[in-house]
Amino acid sequence: MDTRSKIVTAEEVPRPVKVVTGYFDVLRVEHVRILDEVRNRTPRIPLLAIVLPRSGEFLNQAARAEMAAALRMVDYVLIADQEVPDRVLASLQPAEVVHLDAAELRCTRDLIEHVHRGQTR
Repeated sequence: MDTRSKIVTAEEVPRPVKVVTGYFDVLRVEHVRILDEVRNRTPRIPLLAIVLPRSGEFLNQAARAEMAAALRMVDYVLIADQEVPDRVLASLQPAEVVHLDAAELRCTRDLIEHVHRGQTR
């Protein structure tokens, strides 16, 4: 199966659905653990990953969406523009929502700082 077929529009998302929002820029094991945990809480409800836009990204949004879609526990992926997350969440009325955005920004900042410290030794 081509995992890119998991990338859908908001209209194609089934209901009910669980949602995890994030940047998924530098996919880490923490992403996999959290997504797997959310998926396993109610395995019959599909899991949607919403890939948010981000300035200063390592990978473009389409590439990040494809990486998220490649994860077995993710059923659907939605590429969001700036206005989409709130509007989509309101229309989907998801069974559960997990926001990874703030934690991802901290992890990325920590990674960059770690690399910079290693280069200045």
